[in-house]
Amino acid sequence: MQQRVKLSVSLLIPILILLIPKTWIPIENLSIIEHRFMAIFFLAMFLWVLEPIPIYATSILIVVLQLVMVSDHGLVIFMKSAQEPNFGTVLNYKNIMAAFASPIVMLFLGGFYLAAAATKYRLDINLARVLLKPFGSQPKTVMLGLMSSTAIFSMFMSNTATTAMMLALLSPVLAALKPNDRGKIGFVIAIPFAANIGGIGTPIGTPPNAVAMKYLTAENAVSFGSWMMFALPLVILLLIFAWFLLSRLYPSDSQSIQLDIRSKFLISWQAITVYSTFAVTILLWLLDFLHGMNSYIVAMIPVAVFSTTGIVNSEDMKRLGWDILWLIAGGIALGQGLEQTGLAHHFIDSIPFDTFSPYSVVALATGITILMATFMSNTATANLLLPIIAALGANLSSLTPLGGVKMIVIASTLAASLAMSLAVSTPPNAMAHATGILKSKHMLLPGIIIGLAGLAGVYVLMVVLKWVNFV
Repeated sequence: MQQRVKLSVSLLIPILILLIPKTWIPIENLSIIEHRFMAIFFLAMFLWVLEPIPIYATSILIVVLQLVMVSDHGLVIFMKSAQEPNFGTVLNYKNIMAAFASPIVMLFLGGFYLAAAATKYRLDINLARVLLKPFGSQPKTVMLGLMSSTAIFSMFMSNTATTAMMLALLSPVLAALKPNDRGKIGFVIAIPFAANIGGIGTPIGTPPNAVAMKYLTAENAVSFGSWMMFALPLVILLLIFAWFLLSRLYPSDSQSIQLDIRSKFLISWQAITVYSTFAVTILLWLLDFLHGMNSYIVAMIPVAVFSTTGIVNSEDMKRLGWDILWLIAGGIALGQGLEQTGLAHHFIDSIPFDTFSPYSVVALATGITILMATFMSNTATANLLLPIIAALGANLSSLTPLGGVKMIVIASTLAASLAMSLAVSTPPNAMAHATGILKSKHMLLPGIIIGLAGLAGVYVLMVVLKWVNFV
């Protein structure tokens, strides 16, 4: 019954948006296509939050509705008004369907292959034995060790790849806990949250940071070292806060975790291939500035190696997280649609930023960023909003005392990485959700609290950076 109510609410509001006249919506010159896409966006939002249907099913529904209602090969009834002057820009159906083969999806696939091979040949168990040994046996300290390791890796390699690796290492920890131990939830959430937070630490830690660097050039340029100098303290404080919060919200029933890991590294040719491919992939992710291949291309190397050698066979492939790949594809398609229909730009333009105080502009920019990144990929959000936000910084003279383009771009970029309330918010969250241990509600509360705490930290950081003449 509860699921029916959730589904009814999720469907009712988008239908009402479709039925009300466009003139009632406080966005000037809203096109017919934008009007329809707004309904699709709200449908996705409610279905992802309330979860009356599986979250991957919501992603598939989003893609299908875009193809039917707003694409250039949509249903005839939706194209009848195409000659009207305010019909809007239809989406290319090939671009919509290409979301299923997005580089981000391929990065996920590479991470899944690494995790599958690592588990199959005991690499995860043996690495867990090495990495977790210094942190003792208390659940809290073991969680801190996992989060610290995850955050450090995430600063220098893809946070998605880091999450795939660390979730594989988590298996022996979960096996050591009782079946109904709530601490399992905390441990699983800790990995993606630490990856999201750690990614803030360097310009290459997460895709939104890389997008931001496009706008931090010339007089607004920020070096690798300068970024770490201001971001690293925020990472450390936020990581400690997240660890404290998760250990309180999801305490373990066990007094200690006895990781009696006696497994030895295997020496078969398959195991050696897994170990070497794992190491080479991580090195290539870390050293992309030397070899020129980005993380998406590198992620395809383990897919090719493990497929051609039979290390990951057809039976292993059936157990990969295909539902998560579809989930991410839906988020990508939603972000592309918001941009290409013009709805996102229209929404931003409808806000009279020039009448607000500079502090209000920054609060709105970061608030909108974290809100949108909650319901779609933070990478897509950064690609969508940062050009507009950079333009705001350049054109609003009231922002000059706060640092202009540099400060508002940095603040908004950090805000994108702080959105971690839903499985769809970031790829690491989606991977953790794929374990089957979590439900959306488990991430929601800690994600919101950490996000708000992080935003507060960003605002304090802005004041400090201005005080030390960073801008």
